[in-house]
Amino acid sequence: MTEKLKYVRGVFLALMLLLACALPALAQDAPGGDAPAEKAPVAKEASKPDSATDDGVSYEMRVKELEEKVNDLKEKIFRSKSRLVLLKETVLRGKIAGSKAMIVHENMMGSSFKLEKAIYSLDGNQIYNKTDRDGDLADKDSVELFNGAIVPGKHNVSVLLVYRGNGYGVFSYLQGYKFTVRSSYTFTAEEGKTTKVKVIGFEKGNFTTELQDRPDVRYELEFMEEDRPEGGNKPGGQK
Repeated sequence: MTEKLKYVRGVFLALMLLLACALPALAQDAPGGDAPAEKAPVAKEASKPDSATDDGVSYEMRVKELEEKVNDLKEKIFRSKSRLVLLKETVLRGKIAGSKAMIVHENMMGSSFKLEKAIYSLDGNQIYNKTDRDGDLADKDSVELFNGAIVPGKHNVSVLLVYRGNGYGVFSYLQGYKFTVRSSYTFTAEEGKTTKVKVIGFEKGNFTTELQDRPDVRYELEFMEEDRPEGGNKPGGQK
């Protein structure tokens, strides 16, 4: 009986020893056991671009600005070229078609009026501006103002004539008066022809007409073929 008790006690001690050795391992594997602390993630510091990157960005910006300036310059050159082509076609069309215009001033005023100044414009551009000096304007019966190529189509002549009263003896008071005549006229230049516009300053009415109403202007047209100096005349007038 004593031998059996000793045997049982020995087995019990051996089991207790094994259990004591196994407990630490079981504690580590248990769900509620303390897990080893994880290392905190290390924050990565954003790196600044180096000088090489800065140079690359600046270069791209300069290239882009240069491209924009080049494109703007190309557009300006294209617009200028278009205007030159249009001007060239306009001039050549007038020359090839043989369209020309002659503008002539004729003085048919009475002796009571002396032409002191004449200003003429064609399509808004001044072509003649003269003030009388010692009769170099007033004493001329006819003055050619313009003679050259013109684009076929409608054109406008503007006229400003300034007269001074002219009288002697009992009519010397007329020299203190000035009379201004303003007028314009639209004509059509035909292809292959020369259009002659005569602007005639004349004294209208009679002795019963008020003095300031007498100075006036009328217009006459002549169309001449290029190869024939004397073409069919087409007189006309418009104030």
